[in-house]
Amino acid sequence: MLSIEEIYNERKQPFNEEEKNLLKRAFDFAQKAHSGQKRKSGESYFNHSFQTALELSRWNLDAPTVATGLLHDVVEDCGISLEEIKKEFGEEIAFLVNGLTKLGRLKYRGIVKQAETLRKMILALSEDLRVILVKLSDRLHNMKTLSALHPQKQKRIALETYEIYAPLALRLGMANLSGELEDLTFPYLYPKEYKWLLKNVKEHYEERQAYLEKIKPIIEKELKEHGVEPIKIDFRAKRYSSLYKKLLRYSLSLEQIYDLVALRIVVKDIEECYSVLGIIHNLWAPFPGRIKDYIALPKPNGYKSLHTTVFCVDKKLTEIQIRILEMHEEAENGIAAHWAYQKKKGTKDYLKGKASFADKKELIWVQQLRNWQNQFSDPEEFLQSLKIDFFKDRIFAITPKGEVVDLPVGATPVDFAYAIHSVIGDTCVGGRVNNKIVPLDFQLQSGDLVEVLTQKSKKPSESWLKFVKTNQAKRKIKSGLRQSPGLIKRKKLQTEFKITVSDRIGILKDVVNVISRSHINIVKVNVPKIGFFSNIGIRCDFNDKRKIEKLILKLKKINGVKEITYKLF
Repeated sequence: MLSIEEIYNERKQPFNEEEKNLLKRAFDFAQKAHSGQKRKSGESYFNHSFQTALELSRWNLDAPTVATGLLHDVVEDCGISLEEIKKEFGEEIAFLVNGLTKLGRLKYRGIVKQAETLRKMILALSEDLRVILVKLSDRLHNMKTLSALHPQKQKRIALETYEIYAPLALRLGMANLSGELEDLTFPYLYPKEYKWLLKNVKEHYEERQAYLEKIKPIIEKELKEHGVEPIKIDFRAKRYSSLYKKLLRYSLSLEQIYDLVALRIVVKDIEECYSVLGIIHNLWAPFPGRIKDYIALPKPNGYKSLHTTVFCVDKKLTEIQIRILEMHEEAENGIAAHWAYQKKKGTKDYLKGKASFADKKELIWVQQLRNWQNQFSDPEEFLQSLKIDFFKDRIFAITPKGEVVDLPVGATPVDFAYAIHSVIGDTCVGGRVNNKIVPLDFQLQSGDLVEVLTQKSKKPSESWLKFVKTNQAKRKIKSGLRQSPGLIKRKKLQTEFKITVSDRIGILKDVVNVISRSHINIVKVNVPKIGFFSNIGIRCDFNDKRKIEKLILKLKKINGVKEITYKLF
Protein backbone atom coordinates (compact mmCIF):
# COMPACT_ATOMS: atom_id res chain seq x y z
CA MET A 1 0.00 0.00 0.00
CA LEU A 2 1.31 3.46 -0.92
CA SER A 3 2.32 5.65 1.99
CA ILE A 4 3.22 9.33 2.27
CA GLU A 5 6.02 8.30 4.67
CA GLU A 6 7.88 6.78 1.69
CA ILE A 7 8.01 10.23 0.09
CA TYR A 8 9.21 11.78 3.35
CA ASN A 9 11.93 9.15 3.82
CA GLU A 10 13.38 9.31 0.29
CA ARG A 11 14.65 12.83 0.82
CA LYS A 12 18.19 13.30 2.17
CA GLN A 13 17.27 16.59 3.84
CA PRO A 14 14.16 16.03 6.01
CA PHE A 15 10.95 17.95 5.39
CA ASN A 16 9.78 20.13 8.28
CA GLU A 17 6.33 19.64 9.82
CA GLU A 18 4.70 22.36 7.70
CA GLU A 19 6.08 20.78 4.52
CA LYS A 20 4.94 17.32 5.63
CA ASN A 21 1.45 18.66 6.21
CA LEU A 22 1.37 20.15 2.69
CA LEU A 23 2.53 16.86 1.14
CA LYS A 24 0.00 14.82 3.14
CA ARG A 25 -2.83 17.07 1.94
CA ALA A 26 -1.62 16.77 -1.67
CA PHE A 27 -1.29 12.98 -1.27
CA ASP A 28 -4.88 12.63 0.03
CA PHE A 29 -6.28 15.06 -2.56
CA ALA A 30 -4.64 13.31 -5.52
CA GLN A 31 -5.51 9.82 -4.25
CA LYS A 32 -9.18 10.81 -3.97
CA ALA A 33 -9.19 12.58 -7.37
CA HIS A 34 -7.68 9.54 -9.15
CA SER A 35 -9.86 7.05 -7.26
CA GLY A 36 -10.99 4.24 -9.58
CA GLN A 37 -8.75 5.32 -12.48
CA LYS A 38 -6.53 2.64 -14.02
CA ARG A 39 -3.59 2.89 -16.42
CA LYS A 40 -3.13 0.70 -19.50
CA SER A 41 -0.85 -1.51 -17.39
CA GLY A 42 -3.75 -2.18 -15.02
CA GLU A 43 -2.12 -0.38 -12.10
CA SER A 44 -3.84 2.39 -10.16
CA TYR A 45 -3.39 5.78 -11.85
CA PHE A 46 -2.49 7.31 -8.50
CA ASN A 47 0.58 5.05 -8.40
CA HIS A 48 1.97 7.04 -11.35
CA SER A 49 1.49 10.35 -9.47
CA PHE A 50 3.03 8.78 -6.37
CA GLN A 51 6.10 7.49 -8.25
CA THR A 52 6.55 10.92 -9.88
CA ALA A 53 6.58 12.60 -6.45
CA LEU A 54 8.82 9.89 -4.99
CA GLU A 55 11.48 10.57 -7.63
CA LEU A 56 11.28 14.32 -7.02
CA SER A 57 11.83 13.67 -3.31
CA ARG A 58 14.91 11.56 -4.19
CA TRP A 59 16.19 14.59 -6.10
CA ASN A 60 15.84 16.63 -2.89
CA LEU A 61 13.43 19.12 -4.42
CA ASP A 62 11.27 21.43 -2.32
CA ALA A 63 7.84 20.54 -0.92
CA PRO A 64 5.79 22.55 -3.49
CA THR A 65 7.56 20.72 -6.33
CA VAL A 66 7.01 17.29 -4.75
CA ALA A 67 3.37 18.21 -4.06
CA THR A 68 3.04 19.19 -7.74
CA GLY A 69 4.31 15.71 -8.63
CA LEU A 70 1.35 14.26 -6.72
CA LEU A 71 -1.13 16.72 -8.28
CA HIS A 72 0.27 17.09 -11.80
CA ASP A 73 -2.50 15.17 -13.61
CA VAL A 74 -5.59 16.09 -11.57
CA VAL A 75 -6.59 19.07 -13.75
CA GLU A 76 -6.11 17.26 -17.07
CA ASP A 77 -7.46 13.83 -16.10
CA CYS A 78 -9.86 14.30 -13.17
CA GLY A 79 -11.91 17.38 -14.06
CA ILE A 80 -10.47 19.37 -11.14
CA SER A 81 -10.32 23.08 -11.89
CA LEU A 82 -7.17 25.14 -11.51
CA GLU A 83 -9.14 27.46 -9.21
CA GLU A 84 -9.77 24.55 -6.86
CA ILE A 85 -6.04 23.74 -6.80
CA LYS A 86 -5.30 27.40 -6.06
CA LYS A 87 -7.87 27.44 -3.24
CA GLU A 88 -6.55 24.23 -1.66
CA PHE A 89 -2.80 24.62 -2.18
CA GLY A 90 -2.06 28.24 -3.07
CA GLU A 91 -0.88 30.13 -6.15
CA GLU A 92 2.63 28.63 -6.36
CA ILE A 93 1.45 25.03 -6.70
CA ALA A 94 -1.45 26.06 -8.98
CA PHE A 95 1.10 27.82 -11.20
CA LEU A 96 3.28 24.70 -11.36
CA VAL A 97 0.31 22.38 -12.02
CA ASN A 98 -0.90 24.72 -14.78
CA GLY A 99 2.55 24.56 -16.39
CA LEU A 100 2.34 20.74 -16.47
CA THR A 101 -1.17 20.90 -17.93
CA LYS A 102 0.04 23.16 -20.76
CA LEU A 103 2.96 20.84 -21.51
CA GLY A 104 0.48 17.97 -21.88
CA ARG A 105 -0.69 19.42 -25.21
CA LEU A 106 2.67 18.98 -26.89
CA LYS A 107 3.33 16.06 -29.19
CA TYR A 108 6.55 15.32 -31.08
CA ARG A 109 6.06 13.63 -34.45
CA GLY A 110 9.68 12.91 -35.25
CA ILE A 111 10.41 15.97 -37.40
CA VAL A 112 14.05 16.56 -36.52
CA LYS A 113 14.02 20.28 -37.40
CA GLN A 114 11.14 20.70 -34.91
CA ALA A 115 13.02 19.13 -31.98
CA GLU A 116 14.98 22.21 -30.91
CA THR A 117 11.92 24.45 -31.31
CA LEU A 118 9.90 22.06 -29.16
CA ARG A 119 12.58 22.07 -26.47
CA LYS A 120 12.48 25.88 -26.46
CA MET A 121 8.70 25.81 -26.28
CA ILE A 122 8.78 23.49 -23.27
CA LEU A 123 11.03 26.00 -21.53
CA ALA A 124 8.83 28.93 -22.56
CA LEU A 125 5.57 27.30 -21.47
CA SER A 126 7.04 26.08 -18.19
CA GLU A 127 8.18 29.54 -17.07
CA ASP A 128 9.77 27.83 -14.04
CA LEU A 129 12.35 25.04 -14.28
CA ARG A 130 10.55 23.14 -11.52
CA VAL A 131 7.77 22.45 -14.01
CA ILE A 132 10.32 20.73 -16.25
CA LEU A 133 11.70 18.74 -13.33
CA VAL A 134 8.21 17.40 -12.58
CA LYS A 135 7.72 16.67 -16.29
CA LEU A 136 11.02 14.77 -16.40
CA SER A 137 10.05 12.69 -13.36
CA ASP A 138 6.63 12.07 -14.92
CA ARG A 139 8.29 10.97 -18.17
CA LEU A 140 10.73 8.69 -16.33
CA HIS A 141 7.89 6.67 -14.78
CA ASN A 142 5.94 6.68 -18.07
CA MET A 143 8.96 5.17 -19.81
CA LYS A 144 9.28 2.50 -17.12
CA THR A 145 5.68 1.43 -17.83
CA LEU A 146 5.73 1.95 -21.61
CA SER A 147 5.41 -1.77 -22.42
CA ALA A 148 1.67 -1.65 -21.64
CA LEU A 149 0.92 0.64 -24.61
CA HIS A 150 0.28 -0.11 -28.29
CA PRO A 151 3.57 -0.57 -30.25
CA GLN A 152 2.96 2.51 -32.41
CA LYS A 153 2.42 4.67 -29.34
CA GLN A 154 5.44 3.09 -27.65
CA LYS A 155 7.66 4.20 -30.52
CA ARG A 156 6.24 7.75 -30.63
CA ILE A 157 6.70 8.29 -26.88
CA ALA A 158 10.15 6.69 -26.92
CA LEU A 159 11.21 8.94 -29.81
CA GLU A 160 9.85 12.03 -28.05
CA THR A 161 11.75 11.04 -24.90
CA TYR A 162 14.98 10.44 -26.84
CA GLU A 163 14.79 13.62 -28.97
CA ILE A 164 13.24 16.06 -26.47
CA TYR A 165 13.31 15.06 -22.80
CA ALA A 166 16.67 13.27 -22.53
CA PRO A 167 18.47 16.30 -24.11
CA LEU A 168 16.57 18.65 -21.77
CA ALA A 169 17.70 16.60 -18.76
CA LEU A 170 21.27 16.80 -20.05
CA ARG A 171 21.00 20.59 -20.41
CA LEU A 172 19.98 20.71 -16.76
CA GLY A 173 23.16 18.81 -15.94
CA MET A 174 21.16 15.70 -15.01
CA ALA A 175 23.39 13.26 -16.87
CA ASN A 176 22.25 10.26 -14.85
CA LEU A 177 18.58 10.92 -15.64
CA SER A 178 19.35 11.73 -19.29
CA GLY A 179 21.21 8.44 -19.65
CA GLU A 180 18.46 6.48 -17.91
CA LEU A 181 15.81 7.99 -20.21
CA GLU A 182 17.91 7.14 -23.27
CA ASP A 183 18.43 3.58 -22.04
CA LEU A 184 14.68 3.15 -21.51
CA THR A 185 14.00 4.28 -25.10
CA PHE A 186 16.67 2.03 -26.63
CA PRO A 187 14.68 -1.28 -26.81
CA TYR A 188 11.77 0.52 -28.53
CA LEU A 189 13.78 2.55 -31.04
CA TYR A 190 16.53 0.04 -31.82
CA PRO A 191 15.20 -3.42 -30.87
CA LYS A 192 17.67 -5.43 -32.99
CA GLU A 193 20.68 -3.42 -31.85
CA TYR A 194 19.51 -3.67 -28.23
CA LYS A 195 19.35 -7.50 -28.44
CA TRP A 196 22.81 -7.57 -30.03
CA LEU A 197 24.29 -5.44 -27.23
CA LEU A 198 22.64 -7.55 -24.53
CA LYS A 199 24.15 -10.64 -26.09
CA ASN A 200 27.64 -9.26 -26.70
CA VAL A 201 28.31 -6.69 -24.01
CA LYS A 202 27.51 -8.55 -20.80
CA GLU A 203 30.74 -10.58 -20.82
CA HIS A 204 32.79 -7.48 -21.67
CA TYR A 205 31.19 -5.56 -18.80
CA GLU A 206 31.84 -8.37 -16.33
CA GLU A 207 35.40 -8.79 -17.56
CA ARG A 208 36.15 -5.05 -17.26
CA GLN A 209 34.57 -4.80 -13.81
CA ALA A 210 36.59 -7.79 -12.56
CA TYR A 211 39.71 -6.08 -13.92
CA LEU A 212 38.92 -2.80 -12.12
CA GLU A 213 38.24 -4.69 -8.88
CA LYS A 214 41.79 -6.01 -9.21
CA ILE A 215 43.39 -2.55 -9.66
CA LYS A 216 41.23 -0.78 -7.01
CA PRO A 217 43.40 -1.93 -4.03
CA ILE A 218 46.55 -0.90 -5.93
CA ILE A 219 45.18 2.67 -6.25
CA GLU A 220 43.97 2.73 -2.62
CA LYS A 221 47.43 1.69 -1.40
CA GLU A 222 49.22 4.27 -3.59
CA LEU A 223 46.90 7.10 -2.46
CA LYS A 224 47.35 6.14 1.21
CA GLU A 225 51.13 6.28 0.83
CA HIS A 226 50.73 9.86 -0.46
CA GLY A 227 48.42 10.85 2.41
CA VAL A 228 45.21 10.92 0.36
CA GLU A 229 42.07 9.31 1.79
CA PRO A 230 39.41 9.12 -0.94
CA ILE A 231 35.76 9.49 0.04
CA LYS A 232 35.00 6.57 -2.26
CA ILE A 233 36.25 4.65 -5.27
CA ASP A 234 33.60 3.05 -7.46
CA PHE A 235 32.81 2.04 -11.04
CA ARG A 236 30.66 3.57 -13.75
CA ALA A 237 29.46 1.23 -16.50
CA LYS A 238 28.81 2.86 -19.86
CA ARG A 239 25.11 2.88 -20.71
CA TYR A 240 23.83 0.79 -23.62
CA SER A 241 22.50 3.81 -25.52
CA SER A 242 25.75 5.73 -25.04
CA LEU A 243 27.79 2.68 -26.02
CA TYR A 244 25.73 2.19 -29.18
CA LYS A 245 26.20 5.84 -30.22
CA LYS A 246 29.94 5.60 -29.65
CA LEU A 247 30.18 2.39 -31.69
CA LEU A 248 28.33 4.11 -34.54
CA ARG A 249 30.26 7.36 -34.33
CA TYR A 250 33.73 5.85 -34.39
CA SER A 251 33.08 2.46 -36.08
CA LEU A 252 34.75 0.78 -33.12
CA SER A 253 34.67 -2.76 -31.82
CA LEU A 254 33.86 -3.37 -28.15
CA GLU A 255 37.55 -4.14 -27.47
CA GLN A 256 38.48 -0.58 -28.55
CA ILE A 257 36.17 1.17 -26.07
CA TYR A 258 38.31 1.94 -23.04
CA ASP A 259 35.60 3.50 -20.87
CA LEU A 260 33.19 0.57 -21.09
CA VAL A 261 33.56 0.57 -17.32
CA ALA A 262 35.37 3.58 -15.84
CA LEU A 263 36.84 3.89 -12.37
CA ARG A 264 35.76 6.93 -10.31
CA ILE A 265 37.73 8.42 -7.45
CA VAL A 266 35.90 10.93 -5.22
CA VAL A 267 38.04 13.11 -2.94
CA LYS A 268 37.47 15.97 -0.48
CA ASP A 269 38.68 19.03 -2.45
CA ILE A 270 39.89 20.26 -5.84
CA GLU A 271 43.54 20.37 -4.73
CA GLU A 272 43.34 16.63 -4.01
CA CYS A 273 41.83 16.02 -7.49
CA TYR A 274 45.02 17.28 -9.14
CA SER A 275 47.20 15.45 -6.57
CA VAL A 276 45.43 12.17 -7.37
CA LEU A 277 45.89 12.83 -11.11
CA GLY A 278 49.64 13.19 -10.57
CA ILE A 279 49.77 10.04 -8.41
CA ILE A 280 47.91 8.01 -11.08
CA HIS A 281 50.19 9.28 -13.86
CA ASN A 282 53.23 8.43 -11.75
CA LEU A 283 51.84 4.92 -11.32
CA TRP A 284 50.78 4.33 -14.93
CA ALA A 285 51.66 6.26 -18.10
CA PRO A 286 48.80 8.35 -19.55
CA PHE A 287 47.52 7.80 -23.07
CA PRO A 288 48.47 10.95 -25.10
CA GLY A 289 45.53 13.25 -25.86
CA ARG A 290 43.18 11.51 -23.44
CA ILE A 291 43.63 13.82 -20.42
CA LYS A 292 40.57 16.07 -20.03
CA ASP A 293 40.34 18.83 -17.42
CA TYR A 294 36.64 19.58 -17.01
CA ILE A 295 37.34 21.31 -13.69
CA ALA A 296 39.27 24.18 -15.26
CA LEU A 297 37.00 24.12 -18.35
CA PRO A 298 33.60 22.64 -17.37
CA LYS A 299 31.23 21.29 -20.02
CA PRO A 300 28.43 23.70 -21.08
CA ASN A 301 25.92 21.91 -18.82
CA GLY A 302 28.19 22.43 -15.78
CA TYR A 303 29.84 18.99 -15.64
CA LYS A 304 33.15 19.08 -13.73
CA SER A 305 35.68 16.27 -13.37
CA LEU A 306 39.20 15.19 -14.35
CA HIS A 307 39.38 12.35 -16.89
CA THR A 308 42.48 10.42 -17.83
CA THR A 309 43.09 7.21 -19.76
CA VAL A 310 46.18 5.27 -18.65
CA PHE A 311 48.12 2.16 -19.66
CA CYS A 312 47.15 0.22 -16.56
CA VAL A 313 48.04 -3.30 -15.31
CA ASP A 314 48.94 -5.58 -18.23
CA LYS A 315 49.03 -2.41 -20.39
CA LYS A 316 45.22 -2.32 -20.59
CA LEU A 317 43.86 1.13 -21.43
CA THR A 318 41.63 2.24 -18.55
CA GLU A 319 39.67 5.46 -17.98
CA ILE A 320 39.82 7.02 -14.53
CA GLN A 321 37.61 9.95 -13.41
CA ILE A 322 38.55 12.15 -10.44
CA ARG A 323 36.19 14.65 -8.75
CA ILE A 324 34.99 16.02 -5.42
CA LEU A 325 31.71 14.90 -3.83
CA GLU A 326 29.79 18.04 -4.85
CA MET A 327 30.90 17.56 -8.48
CA HIS A 328 29.84 13.92 -8.29
CA GLU A 329 26.36 14.82 -7.01
CA GLU A 330 26.00 17.53 -9.67
CA ALA A 331 27.11 15.10 -12.40
CA GLU A 332 24.36 12.72 -11.29
CA ASN A 333 21.51 15.13 -10.54
CA GLY A 334 22.44 18.54 -12.00
CA ILE A 335 20.11 21.29 -10.89
CA ALA A 336 18.61 19.09 -8.17
CA ALA A 337 22.08 18.74 -6.64
CA HIS A 338 22.45 22.55 -6.59
CA TRP A 339 19.18 22.72 -4.71
CA ALA A 340 20.22 20.10 -2.15
CA TYR A 341 23.68 21.66 -1.76
CA GLN A 342 22.21 25.04 -0.84
CA LYS A 343 19.88 23.41 1.69
CA LYS A 344 22.87 21.75 3.39
CA LYS A 345 24.64 25.11 3.57
CA GLY A 346 21.80 26.36 5.78
CA THR A 347 21.15 29.74 4.16
CA LYS A 348 19.01 32.33 5.93
CA ASP A 349 16.11 31.81 3.53
CA TYR A 350 16.14 28.06 4.14
CA LEU A 351 16.16 28.58 7.91
CA LYS A 352 13.07 30.76 7.42
CA GLY A 353 11.40 27.90 5.54
CA LYS A 354 11.84 29.46 2.09
CA ALA A 355 13.36 27.83 -0.96
CA SER A 356 16.91 29.06 -1.51
CA PHE A 357 19.50 28.32 -4.14
CA ALA A 358 23.11 28.75 -5.18
CA ASP A 359 24.33 31.97 -6.74
CA LYS A 360 23.38 32.13 -10.39
CA LYS A 361 26.99 32.74 -11.37
CA GLU A 362 27.69 29.15 -10.22
CA LEU A 363 25.07 27.79 -12.61
CA ILE A 364 27.06 27.19 -15.77
CA TRP A 365 24.26 24.98 -17.09
CA VAL A 366 22.11 28.09 -17.41
CA GLN A 367 24.39 29.26 -20.21
CA GLN A 368 23.60 26.04 -22.06
CA LEU A 369 19.89 26.48 -21.37
CA ARG A 370 19.86 30.01 -22.61
CA ASN A 371 22.35 30.48 -25.42
CA TRP A 372 20.08 33.38 -26.33
CA GLN A 373 20.65 35.66 -23.34
CA ASN A 374 23.43 37.67 -21.70
CA GLN A 375 24.75 37.12 -18.18
CA PHE A 376 22.36 37.50 -15.28
CA SER A 377 22.59 40.81 -13.45
CA ASP A 378 23.32 40.90 -9.71
CA PRO A 379 21.47 37.70 -8.69
CA GLU A 380 20.51 37.18 -5.04
CA GLU A 381 18.63 33.89 -4.93
CA PHE A 382 18.86 30.67 -6.87
CA LEU A 383 15.06 30.63 -7.00
CA GLN A 384 15.10 33.43 -9.53
CA SER A 385 17.30 31.36 -11.84
CA LEU A 386 14.42 28.93 -12.14
CA LYS A 387 12.31 31.62 -13.80
CA ILE A 388 12.64 31.13 -17.50
CA ASP A 389 12.58 34.64 -18.96
CA PHE A 390 14.72 34.18 -22.05
CA PHE A 391 11.73 33.85 -24.35
CA LYS A 392 9.90 37.07 -23.50
CA ASP A 393 10.10 38.19 -27.11
CA ARG A 394 8.93 34.84 -28.55
CA ILE A 395 5.74 32.78 -28.53
CA PHE A 396 5.31 29.13 -29.45
CA ALA A 397 1.99 28.17 -31.04
CA ILE A 398 0.87 24.64 -31.92
CA THR A 399 -0.68 23.25 -35.10
CA PRO A 400 -3.59 20.75 -34.89
CA LYS A 401 -1.00 17.99 -35.53
CA GLY A 402 0.99 19.03 -32.45
CA GLU A 403 3.83 20.71 -34.36
CA VAL A 404 5.35 23.89 -32.95
CA VAL A 405 5.63 27.25 -34.72
CA ASP A 406 8.12 29.77 -33.29
CA LEU A 407 6.87 33.38 -33.70
CA PRO A 408 7.56 36.86 -32.27
CA VAL A 409 5.33 38.31 -29.56
CA GLY A 410 2.27 39.97 -31.11
CA ALA A 411 2.09 37.48 -33.99
CA THR A 412 -1.33 36.78 -35.50
CA PRO A 413 -3.02 33.85 -37.30
CA VAL A 414 -1.77 35.37 -40.57
CA ASP A 415 1.85 35.21 -39.34
CA PHE A 416 1.19 31.64 -38.22
CA ALA A 417 -0.29 30.74 -41.63
CA TYR A 418 2.69 32.13 -43.56
CA ALA A 419 5.10 30.35 -41.19
CA ILE A 420 3.53 27.04 -42.25
CA HIS A 421 3.35 27.70 -46.01
CA SER A 422 2.99 30.74 -48.29
CA VAL A 423 -0.11 29.25 -49.99
CA ILE A 424 -1.81 28.80 -46.61
CA GLY A 425 -0.96 32.42 -45.80
CA ASP A 426 -2.23 33.74 -49.13
CA THR A 427 -5.55 31.86 -48.84
CA CYS A 428 -6.10 32.53 -45.12
CA VAL A 429 -9.60 33.82 -44.30
CA GLY A 430 -9.86 33.14 -40.57
CA GLY A 431 -8.42 31.41 -37.55
CA ARG A 432 -9.53 29.16 -34.73
CA VAL A 433 -7.49 29.42 -31.53
CA ASN A 434 -8.07 26.85 -28.79
CA ASN A 435 -11.33 25.95 -30.61
CA LYS A 436 -12.57 29.56 -30.54
CA ILE A 437 -13.02 31.60 -33.73
CA VAL A 438 -10.78 34.68 -33.73
CA PRO A 439 -10.18 37.59 -36.14
CA LEU A 440 -7.07 37.61 -38.30
CA ASP A 441 -5.45 40.37 -36.20
CA PHE A 442 -5.84 38.35 -32.97
CA GLN A 443 -2.56 38.24 -30.98
CA LEU A 444 -1.45 34.66 -30.28
CA GLN A 445 0.00 33.46 -26.97
CA SER A 446 2.49 30.68 -26.19
CA GLY A 447 0.72 27.34 -26.06
CA ASP A 448 -2.20 28.38 -28.28
CA LEU A 449 -3.58 25.62 -30.51
CA VAL A 450 -4.08 27.34 -33.88
CA GLU A 451 -6.06 26.19 -36.91
CA VAL A 452 -5.98 28.30 -40.09
CA LEU A 453 -9.15 28.55 -42.17
CA THR A 454 -8.48 28.96 -45.89
CA GLN A 455 -10.41 29.64 -49.09
CA LYS A 456 -9.02 28.36 -52.39
CA SER A 457 -9.53 31.53 -54.45
CA LYS A 458 -8.52 33.93 -51.66
CA LYS A 459 -5.72 36.48 -52.19
CA PRO A 460 -3.73 38.39 -49.55
CA SER A 461 -5.19 41.70 -48.37
CA GLU A 462 -3.29 44.97 -48.15
CA SER A 463 -4.90 45.59 -44.73
CA TRP A 464 -2.93 42.63 -43.31
CA LEU A 465 0.26 44.68 -43.51
CA LYS A 466 -1.07 46.85 -40.66
CA PHE A 467 -1.02 44.02 -38.09
CA VAL A 468 1.32 41.20 -39.14
CA LYS A 469 4.61 40.95 -37.17
CA THR A 470 6.92 38.64 -39.10
CA ASN A 471 9.05 39.87 -41.99
CA GLN A 472 8.21 36.64 -43.79
CA ALA A 473 4.48 37.45 -43.71
CA LYS A 474 5.04 41.07 -44.82
CA ARG A 475 7.25 39.96 -47.70
CA LYS A 476 4.77 37.33 -48.90
CA ILE A 477 1.78 39.70 -48.65
CA LYS A 478 3.55 42.36 -50.72
CA SER A 479 4.53 39.72 -53.26
CA GLY A 480 0.91 38.55 -53.48
CA LEU A 481 -0.34 42.11 -53.94
CA ARG A 482 2.13 42.71 -56.77
CA GLN A 483 0.87 39.59 -58.51
CA SER A 484 -2.75 40.86 -58.19
CA PRO A 485 -2.61 44.40 -59.67
CA GLY A 486 -6.38 44.68 -59.78
CA LEU A 487 -6.80 44.02 -56.06
CA ILE A 488 -6.82 47.66 -55.00
CA LYS A 489 -9.31 48.65 -57.73
CA ARG A 490 -11.71 45.88 -56.79
CA LYS A 491 -12.16 47.47 -53.39
CA LYS A 492 -14.72 49.78 -55.05
CA LEU A 493 -16.86 46.74 -55.91
CA GLN A 494 -17.26 45.14 -52.51
CA THR A 495 -20.02 44.02 -50.15
CA GLU A 496 -19.60 43.75 -46.40
CA PHE A 497 -21.86 41.30 -44.58
CA LYS A 498 -22.57 41.53 -40.86
CA ILE A 499 -23.67 38.03 -39.78
CA THR A 500 -24.92 37.55 -36.19
CA VAL A 501 -24.24 33.97 -35.08
CA SER A 502 -24.35 31.86 -31.95
CA ASP A 503 -20.96 30.88 -30.56
CA ARG A 504 -20.45 27.31 -31.70
CA ILE A 505 -17.42 25.43 -33.01
CA GLY A 506 -17.29 25.29 -36.79
CA ILE A 507 -19.74 28.07 -37.61
CA LEU A 508 -17.16 30.33 -39.29
CA LYS A 509 -15.98 27.41 -41.38
CA ASP A 510 -19.59 26.69 -42.46
CA VAL A 511 -20.15 30.35 -43.42
CA VAL A 512 -16.89 30.49 -45.39
CA ASN A 513 -17.73 27.23 -47.19
CA VAL A 514 -21.13 28.53 -48.34
CA ILE A 515 -19.53 31.73 -49.72
CA SER A 516 -16.76 29.73 -51.42
CA ARG A 517 -19.24 27.38 -53.11
CA SER A 518 -20.95 30.48 -54.51
CA HIS A 519 -17.63 31.37 -56.25
CA ILE A 520 -17.28 34.62 -54.30
CA ASN A 521 -13.86 35.87 -53.18
CA ILE A 522 -13.53 36.84 -49.51
CA VAL A 523 -11.32 39.88 -48.90
CA LYS A 524 -11.51 40.19 -45.11
CA VAL A 525 -12.99 38.38 -42.10
CA ASN A 526 -13.46 40.03 -38.71
CA VAL A 527 -14.77 38.30 -35.56
CA PRO A 528 -15.18 40.30 -32.28
CA LYS A 529 -14.16 38.27 -29.21
CA ILE A 530 -16.99 39.32 -26.82
CA GLY A 531 -20.58 38.19 -26.32
CA PHE A 532 -22.50 34.92 -26.53
CA PHE A 533 -23.58 35.95 -30.03
CA SER A 534 -20.79 37.13 -32.30
CA ASN A 535 -21.02 39.39 -35.32
CA ILE A 536 -18.91 37.98 -38.13
CA GLY A 537 -17.86 40.70 -40.52
CA ILE A 538 -17.06 39.39 -44.01
CA ARG A 539 -16.10 41.63 -46.92
CA CYS A 540 -16.42 40.10 -50.40
CA ASP A 541 -15.25 41.04 -53.89
CA PHE A 542 -18.66 41.66 -55.55
CA ASN A 543 -21.74 43.92 -55.28
CA ASP A 544 -24.33 42.23 -57.48
CA LYS A 545 -27.63 42.70 -55.56
CA ARG A 546 -29.27 39.60 -57.01
CA LYS A 547 -26.27 37.51 -56.10
CA ILE A 548 -26.25 39.08 -52.61
CA GLU A 549 -29.89 38.05 -51.99
CA LYS A 550 -29.23 34.47 -53.12
CA LEU A 551 -26.19 34.26 -50.85
CA ILE A 552 -28.15 35.58 -47.84
CA LEU A 553 -30.79 32.86 -48.34
CA LYS A 554 -28.07 30.18 -48.34
CA LEU A 555 -26.34 31.65 -45.26
CA LYS A 556 -29.60 31.75 -43.27
CA LYS A 557 -29.91 27.98 -43.63
CA ILE A 558 -26.73 27.49 -41.58
CA ASN A 559 -27.37 26.32 -38.03
CA GLY A 560 -26.59 29.20 -35.65
CA VAL A 561 -26.94 32.10 -38.12
CA LYS A 562 -29.36 34.56 -36.48
CA GLU A 563 -29.35 37.70 -38.60
CA ILE A 564 -27.63 39.08 -41.73
CA THR A 565 -27.23 42.68 -42.86
CA TYR A 566 -24.96 44.12 -45.55
CA LYS A 567 -23.69 47.33 -47.08
CA LEU A 568 -22.07 48.12 -50.43
CA PHE A 569 -18.65 49.74 -51.06
